[in-house]
Amino acid sequence: MGFYCTPCDRSFANRRGLLSHCARMHRHVKPQGPKSTFRYHQLLNARKCDPDGNFLPNDAPRPPRDDTEDWTPFADRPSFEFAELVFEKMETSAGDIDHLLKVFAAKAMLDGGGGGLFKDHNELYAAIDSIQHGDIPWKTFKVRYCGPVTLQSPSWQRTTYIIHARDARAVAEQMIGDPDFDGKWDYIPFEEYTGPEERRWCNVMSGQWAMNKADEIAKDPQTHGAMLVAPILGADKTVVSVQTGQSEFHPLYMSLANIHGDVRRAHRDAVIPLAFLSIPKASREYDDQEEFRRFCKQLYHTTIAKVMSPLKPAMTVPVVMRCPDGHYRRVIFELGPFIADYPEQVYLAGIVSGWCPKCLARPTELHSAGDPRFRELTAQLKNVYRHRPGDLWDTWGIVDDVTPFTEYFPRADIHELITPDILHQLVKGTFKDHLVAWVEDYIHANNESKVAKSIMDDIDRRIAAVPGFPGLRRFPEGRNFKQWTGNDSKALMKVFLPAISGYVPTQMVQCVAALLDFSYLARRSAHNLSTLKAMKNALARFHATRTIFLTTNIRADFALPRQHALVHYVRNIELFGSLNGLCSSITESKHIRAVKRPWRRHQEKPPL
Repeated sequence: MGFYCTPCDRSFANRRGLLSHCARMHRHVKPQGPKSTFRYHQLLNARKCDPDGNFLPNDAPRPPRDDTEDWTPFADRPSFEFAELVFEKMETSAGDIDHLLKVFAAKAMLDGGGGGLFKDHNELYAAIDSIQHGDIPWKTFKVRYCGPVTLQSPSWQRTTYIIHARDARAVAEQMIGDPDFDGKWDYIPFEEYTGPEERRWCNVMSGQWAMNKADEIAKDPQTHGAMLVAPILGADKTVVSVQTGQSEFHPLYMSLANIHGDVRRAHRDAVIPLAFLSIPKASREYDDQEEFRRFCKQLYHTTIAKVMSPLKPAMTVPVVMRCPDGHYRRVIFELGPFIADYPEQVYLAGIVSGWCPKCLARPTELHSAGDPRFRELTAQLKNVYRHRPGDLWDTWGIVDDVTPFTEYFPRADIHELITPDILHQLVKGTFKDHLVAWVEDYIHANNESKVAKSIMDDIDRRIAAVPGFPGLRRFPEGRNFKQWTGNDSKALMKVFLPAISGYVPTQMVQCVAALLDFSYLARRSAHNLSTLKAMKNALARFHATRTIFLTTNIRADFALPRQHALVHYVRNIELFGSLNGLCSSITESKHIRAVKRPWRRHQEKPPL
């Protein structure tokens, strides 16, 4: 008897498989959403066409796909499944593979059959390495410092920097044509309404940014009928070595804004490594020099511009590509949101650390949003202060001689494309690194050392005493451990408020409660005007109640860029939809599969 999952239209061989699937995919059942009406863009409306770009009627049948099962370079399906099992799933060692193959070969001889699946592990590895289907090769290019160089120049000026990258257009075309995304792909920018003037924001293409860009692109008549595709980039340094921090990589990932946010969070090949950026190193003597820091930023932007350059021609002239539903459409590209934590945002925006990458609020005035930054303003300021780079730095927080990579492409503005980062700004930043630490500082500052430690122990006991309940994480030792992950911080948010009640002033508890309200609203997978209004109110309460940390002398100010970023959340939801699909937790979790596991399996060879 088979077991069937109706929502997924998928069957399982046994009950255990069905239960495992439900626990993984349907752990939090979503309620039935309200009935919606949609207003689609009228000109960039993703009309179907043939492979030559000639438009077809809307009811044109989809071209047949080549469904022929070709197991090349493997001899047959069992050979492929064996290779997938021992190499990818079980990560079996070469010696154990050889032993297993000998057992199969001996069994085949006893049964009077032919040879085994493979001769040895070398033959299996050779078959895996020769797989061509869906493979986009990595290419390498080199970059060097182009200023005057002598034998006495610093090592960073004499070093050749190597960048490994894939063809961005080929990666995008592969993702656009992936049938796995059928039903999870938005073809046209749209506005969704659940009632009169009650707009709903969910995925990127439901945001105002996509509609605005479609209006701008549609000014060119040759783009009419095309499908807007916006690559989403994400970059984040990661350390892959377990015991030391000397093995560091800087991967650049790419997704597409048309893919639904829940698919991006679940990966399903919706986030793909596009490049490995170079990480310049300098001796301690030069590490803090402005010239070296400027070079690092210039190298960073020049590299990303080079990696994304294959898409540039298709940002003005549409190209024909096959879509997840099997139809061909004309595609016009537009640089989409960029996922990054604050240090990466400083690099991206070409600003001084401590300033906001999205607005002109000064570091001492980060309690509210300032006037927005935008591409034309930055260019004008650089021109006005071209002979006074120090004033440009001090007055506007702009780094001279750094050109953001977006300026190499039409219509793109890095200040607009930088998106809020729930993980580092809200969960790890404002909650864990700020409020949790400030509460602990308050307890130690207002009690004797022995009493303060006793209070902290009691708070840990309260956290540890939380009963088991679906959705709640138990902390057997409280919060007294050093290595915290984003998931740990999210779990602590659910139990921290009652744990501190009675030990800190009421206003401090209200401050934490206001932030939690804002956090849970910000992490919703869909928003409407009511939730955005509730977010504004929660943020206002947080700003009003956090003054308790000033009056108790725990803080001298709130010049904190990560906390300031919260004032931009509502506007960015209106532009890009739910922030869940644009969080750095997506790229950080991708590190494990795309970078760390491959590195640890091949430590005896140069990983790149």
